[in-house]
Amino acid sequence: MTQPVPIRRERTLRPYLPIALELATAGVPVLPLREGKVPFGNCRACGNNACGGRPHMKSAGECRCPGICHGWAAATTDTALLASPAWAAAWREAQAVAYHPAGAGLTVVDLDDVKAVSWARQTLPATRTVPTTRGEHWIYLGAMRSANSVRPGVDIKSRMAYARWLGPGTGTMTHLPSAVRALVEREETTPARGEVVSSTPGRATWDATSATGCRHTERYIRTGLERGMALVRARTESGAGSQAFGVAQFLAKQHAQCPGPCGLDALGRQIVAAAVAVGVPEAYAERAVINGLNTSTGRAA
Repeated sequence: MTQPVPIRRERTLRPYLPIALELATAGVPVLPLREGKVPFGNCRACGNNACGGRPHMKSAGECRCPGICHGWAAATTDTALLASPAWAAAWREAQAVAYHPAGAGLTVVDLDDVKAVSWARQTLPATRTVPTTRGEHWIYLGAMRSANSVRPGVDIKSRMAYARWLGPGTGTMTHLPSAVRALVEREETTPARGEVVSSTPGRATWDATSATGCRHTERYIRTGLERGMALVRARTESGAGSQAFGVAQFLAKQHAQCPGPCGLDALGRQIVAAAVAVGVPEAYAERAVINGLNTSTGRAA
């Protein structure tokens, strides 16, 4: 008796690629999001900060790597690149499509709950709205600096950020109002009074050779760091900046009894990178992490 021959079913691309191609043709830079609704990790050439630490995330523009790389900076309107073999694996695993608002000349006011939506309806001029899982995206014409948690349940996504594509929405887009810009300007005027003593301007990664006074094993430190960064990366809708603060605070407390140095500056830079990867403006992420690291010394801003 012959056995039935199993039929091999090739995995096909999910419907996200056609959506992405349509958006790109309309001039909207797009990228796929993986499980957890976060960008795919850096390519091999840039893995573990080998490229110097996400250099393209410091300024607007497309990522220059051929594959999915550098978070929001991978967003592109190049349809040939989107449909290329280098991106095919990512589209097969994609869980959503995201876009770079500022790249399309837009700003997204991300309202994360009912209270935030109610506030917007009472405060901001009407514009195009898109329903989200918990609230709404209000989309305005014009780009600006991005910032998370500008008020309870409200994030601003524009430059150096990405937003999930949840459909075209309804209503007519209006120009970016001063009330939205003021939310970020107010946040920018809050100075960071604390500073990590050992902080360095480079995007350094933690290395055991710089932690000569740490009482923990290298495995313990790396495991804690990876778990903390995973928590930050999971906050794709809101709260990544606050999560980065919490992770930095936790790590600092773990090293409070160490004679030092423990390389906390490098740990902090990696937490900042994780927050920036999910749309937190770098200055905001740096301040949150510095404050978290300084909590154990009582010098947080």
